[in-house]
Amino acid sequence: MRVHFIAIGGSAMHNLAIAMKLKGYQVTGSDDEIFEPSLSRLKNHGLLPIYQGWNPSIITSEIDAIVLGMHARADNPELLRAKELGIKIYSYPEYLYEQSSQKTRIVVGGSHGKTTITSMIMHVLQYLGYKFDYMVGAQLKGFENMVSFSDDAPFAVFEGDEYLTSPIDPRPKFHVYRPNIAIISGISWDHINVFPTFDFYREQFAKFIDCIEPNGTIIYSADDPEVCRVVEESQRNDIVRTPYHTHPHDVANGTWSLTCNGTHAPLKIFGKHNMQNISAAKAACIALGVTETQFYTAIASFEGASKRLQLLAQSESTSVFLDFAHSPSKLKATIEAVRELYPSRKLVVCFELHTFSSLTKDFLGQYNGTLRGADVAYVFFNPHALELKKLPQIDPNDVIKGFGDPQPVVLTDANNLVNALFNHSWSNSNLLIMTSGNLAGTNLQHLANAVVKH
Repeated sequence: MRVHFIAIGGSAMHNLAIAMKLKGYQVTGSDDEIFEPSLSRLKNHGLLPIYQGWNPSIITSEIDAIVLGMHARADNPELLRAKELGIKIYSYPEYLYEQSSQKTRIVVGGSHGKTTITSMIMHVLQYLGYKFDYMVGAQLKGFENMVSFSDDAPFAVFEGDEYLTSPIDPRPKFHVYRPNIAIISGISWDHINVFPTFDFYREQFAKFIDCIEPNGTIIYSADDPEVCRVVEESQRNDIVRTPYHTHPHDVANGTWSLTCNGTHAPLKIFGKHNMQNISAAKAACIALGVTETQFYTAIASFEGASKRLQLLAQSESTSVFLDFAHSPSKLKATIEAVRELYPSRKLVVCFELHTFSSLTKDFLGQYNGTLRGADVAYVFFNPHALELKKLPQIDPNDVIKGFGDPQPVVLTDANNLVNALFNHSWSNSNLLIMTSGNLAGTNLQHLANAVVKH
């Protein structure tokens, strides 16, 4: 089987390309720009294109399938040539479905917690020796790649993103996967460039339920009223509804433990939101045949996913965490988690406005009150990011007004932000960095190391 990837350098695309080569397919690809870590990973697997740019002459009838990445435009010359030749064209999620159509698919959807819940399920299944395929949006300890496919695995575990499928297909990705077991962790408005109203955004999750295979299962957060609403309003009478709540737990000496039948299972992760994520993962694993005892044994060694409350550096009196949080609900939950773990330490929060939604003036009010758990709060945005996204510039005062009380210090120069952090006294204080970017190219690991040494 020969597969060509248009825009192979994307974070998701290059992982899928590597997975297909490891499965034994003949893989080629092209892109007009490829950055790290995609560049090195493609090179190590012999998949790095020999030149940058698009070349329709390499698209021939010998190719069995084209996989189209989001980075490619609808008028991409290689795509147009493939259409002329009648080659089968897949979006990224369509190809995932094609590879897993005969398997039991577990798809994790929701505005927050998707990556962590998916990672938890994968960790438990791997720990217990289950064979499964997967796609997850972060690098996980114990997994070399973010995507894997095989011929003999009976299960496929997918993180279900609600963003668009491809430049030529406006469906949300998670509608394409047609799960046998679906999870909805929460519904909190996001991606306003695609879903301009909250009602329209919520509707995508109602449609997600409609996409569940006949006689399937919906596992959903009973603590989220919006999730409950879409589940209760669904007309599907053939699916099993499995609600879940925050898992019972306690905290002692900085360690979070699950409580069940009078026993305590210490964890390597923390935060109330992760206790909710564990309940979702547990329900999915039990649906696959895992016992409660097996689940608790396996989840105890789960260390989390990259950039999900990741500990970057620590000393006796200071810890620096990095989280991918960008939505208002995740921002609030992440701050609360660090505050609960270290109630006696001062908490300094640094949040970057980086996504399309967060950089839109009319959306800033959604963040009102989300910083209340912080002692000191910085909000950073890069004016160049607004230019790249072709968004109107926003005024720092708009950001201050949007976040409300407590008012953050708003900065637009990364050097000024770093200097402000260095001027803190870090004794008995923690730093929480939340960004889906990198603070305008700041080396976050070096920053963390410098803070704990300061």
